[in-house]
Amino acid sequence: MTRTSALPDLPDGWTAVDARGPGPFVAHAVLRRPDGGEVEWTSRRHRKGLGLRARAPVRSSPADAAVAPAPADAGARRGADAWSWWIGALFAIGSICFALGSVPAYFDTVAPAVTAWTFAVGSVFFTSAASLQYDEAARAPRDVLATAPPRSRIAALVGFRADRIDLWASAVQLVGTVLFNVSTFSATRTGLAVAGDKTLVWAPDVLGSVCFLVASWFAYAEVNRGVLPRPDRSVGWTIAGLNLAGSIAFGVAAVAARYLHGTEQMANVALVNAGTCVGAVCFLVGAVLLPVESARDRAPAAAVGASLPHDDAPAARDAARPRYDEGPSPTVR
Repeated sequence: MTRTSALPDLPDGWTAVDARGPGPFVAHAVLRRPDGGEVEWTSRRHRKGLGLRARAPVRSSPADAAVAPAPADAGARRGADAWSWWIGALFAIGSICFALGSVPAYFDTVAPAVTAWTFAVGSVFFTSAASLQYDEAARAPRDVLATAPPRSRIAALVGFRADRIDLWASAVQLVGTVLFNVSTFSATRTGLAVAGDKTLVWAPDVLGSVCFLVASWFAYAEVNRGVLPRPDRSVGWTIAGLNLAGSIAFGVAAVAARYLHGTEQMANVALVNAGTCVGAVCFLVGAVLLPVESARDRAPAAAVGASLPHDDAPAARDAARPRYDEGPSPTVR
């Protein structure tokens, strides 16, 4: 039985041929238009405004002929939207701070307080990026053609849908970044005893790393379509894989940072620094690729417009563009 309850609203006459995803979630679907053509919908492409991908030739008709097909690389020629630039830039700055703070050439040169504040500042950028990312997921278009007005932020926050894997991924990651805020800002305090350090620094760091690992697995499962790696040659798959690898590295660093019983020494300082640096670099590369994904993976407008009546096609194509081009709202924190 095809699972359709988690799909956005379909236009009149459209049907879901297949819908699948990890566990109870729907992350990929094949939709059939009234003209018999089939398009591919994915939850990641939908929330990022990348459009539908055509799967089958479209039957010709006078109405279809009036809609000029876009070149095959039309989506690639369009630049990345502002939303992906903002999220990518914020994640990139946070990653640079974490990578810098874990490099011996840096923390051996500057004062310990400077190193601590480097991580604290980086965590703020992580939380800012995660907030925008959650807002992007929560306010994803309500219909597959993105023609309906976007929901308000309050409505999106109150109307959390537990059947959407992208909402879970972004929400859990946001919680993880807040825990990193607690951990890194606590580390800027001087004179903490070992017990206080374990409670305010190490424990939130471990919990934040667990959140990042869970969120990254959700994001990876959303695009991978299985347990074993199955690259689909999309930039989104590469980003999800890098973020998962980075989260694993952060987790290794958090475990290595535990204190040896009865001492004030970390279990493995070198592994803490190495794991943090590797994780930060993975997230940095993934952040840099976000605008690339927005520019290269966008589907040509013909994949959508060919199925619409002639009079409505131009307006529908304009409405189907991502509603994030104006950039993040200053009300987002």
